[in-house]
Amino acid sequence: MSTLGARVLRVADGQVDIELPWTEAILQQHGFVHAGAIATIADSACGYACLTRMPEGSAVLSVEFKINLLSPAVGERFIARGRVIRVGHSVGVAAAEVSAVAPGAPDSLVAVMQATMMRVEPRNGADD
Repeated sequence: MSTLGARVLRVADGQVDIELPWTEAILQQHGFVHAGAIATIADSACGYACLTRMPEGSAVLSVEFKINLLSPAVGERFIARGRVIRVGHSVGVAAAEVSAVAPGAPDSLVAVMQATMMRVEPRNGADD
């Protein structure tokens, strides 16, 4: 996340928002923010949202995700809003919406994700 310049904006029970500022370093060949950067913040928002519902000391790993890229990612910054759908003992499912934000324009939905997260104990390598 720090490599991309992303940061956590908000953490609440079952919800996490992550912000990614526009930089030339994350653009693809057509001048849009690369899908990989958009997927990264959506995946992290989903994972952290699930983590808010897991026992203290837990960690999460992505097991699977599906992302729909709805429109080119153009904006000053991008916000991934992750929310829990369900968290069980060892597996959680979350969804995220990623919006582009630009001054003087309404937020524009650029991607949606559904992700499955697996709870891991730090002894399984999550703290390395």
